[in-house]
Amino acid sequence: MTALRIVAVNAGLSEPSSTRLLVDRMVAAVTEGLGAGRADVEIVDLRDLAADLGQAMTVGFASGRARAALDAVEGADALIVATPIFNASYSGLFKMFFDLVDIDAMSGKPVLIGATGGSPRHSMVLDHALRPLFAYLRAVVLPTGVYAASADWAGAGGDTASLNDRIGRAAAELVSLLGPRGGTGPGNAADGEPPRAAVADGRQQAVEAAGIANFARLLGTA
Repeated sequence: MTALRIVAVNAGLSEPSSTRLLVDRMVAAVTEGLGAGRADVEIVDLRDLAADLGQAMTVGFASGRARAALDAVEGADALIVATPIFNASYSGLFKMFFDLVDIDAMSGKPVLIGATGGSPRHSMVLDHALRPLFAYLRAVVLPTGVYAASADWAGAGGDTASLNDRIGRAAAELVSLLGPRGGTGPGNAADGEPPRAAVADGRQQAVEAAGIANFARLLGTA
C-alpha cells in the first residue's frame, strides 16, 4: 500500500509555539484516523524559511530550502496548515509562502485549515481570510476549520474538550476524502486495493460535498 503524502505547514513564529502544537494535534488525529502506515507526514516550519522566502519574493523564484518546501506542498496528497492571527488575518510569512506555490499544483488538493490567536473573537479569520485564499488556489478546503484561542490550552479552565472535538471532526473530514482506515485509498488491483477509477469517483463526490458545505457556510446557512 502506497503511503499518502501529507504535508503540514506551520506558520508559528515563537518557540515553543501554540501554532505548532495545534499542527501536531491535527496531524496526530489525521494519521490515527487513516491507520498505521497509511500516511507519510512532513512538517514545514516557515519560521526556519523566513530569510529564504524573503529572498524568493525579491528575485522572483525560490531556491534551496524554500524550493524544497514548496515542492513538498505541491506534491502532497493533502495539506494541514495553521497560522497565528496578526491584525485579523493570517501572518505575512504564511501569505508569502503560499504566494509562491504553483496554483495548478494546488487544484483539487484537500486542505485542513487551522489558526491560533489570543481571543475567540478572531475565529472568523478561518472563513474570511484562509478559505478565500485557498479557494483562489483552487484547493478543496474542508468544512471544519480549527481555531484555538489562548483559553483552549488552559486545561480545565478553558475549552480543551471543544478544541479536541473540532480537531477530531476536521480530521475525520480529511480522512473521508483520503480514505478511512482499511477503506479506499490510492491503490490498484495488483495489491488488492480498489481500482484508482473507483477511488477517484468516491473522492470527487466527497470533494463536491465539501464544496457545497463551504458555500453554505459562506452564505451563513450552515
